[in-house]
Amino acid sequence: MQTKPMLTLEDVKKIAAAAEAEALANQWAVVIAVVDDGGHLMWLQRLDGVAPISSYIAPAKARTAALGRRESRIYEEMINNGRMSFLGAPNLDGMLEGGVPIIVDGHVVGAVGVSGVKSAEDAQVARAGIAALTM
Repeated sequence: MQTKPMLTLEDVKKIAAAAEAEALANQWAVVIAVVDDGGHLMWLQRLDGVAPISSYIAPAKARTAALGRRESRIYEEMINNGRMSFLGAPNLDGMLEGGVPIIVDGHVVGAVGVSGVKSAEDAQVARAGIAALTM
């Protein structure tokens, strides 16, 4: 039997707080979603002024990164480079940059998805949240 680390609510709160701080420091209105390794929502935070659709996009990006065990932008790049078949991949509906897996001791334990600003900025917010785990 193998063992692996798991996200706790305390971990998720640290990630969310750091992601929120990054967004606020840049005056970005975003939605922050944190999921476990199975893509199940553990946290959803909608900052003031963000478009309502971002409340659907952020969790989808997070779920895609968790289930795919890679950044959601990888799927976006594959599709943009002609691999249109990924548009039909089951349970991967957030194939846009902004979903980043949370990796602890080589294990994907979850992911952060952010939506509301430019995709690279979404990813920046997600990475800032994940960095809080190592502090």
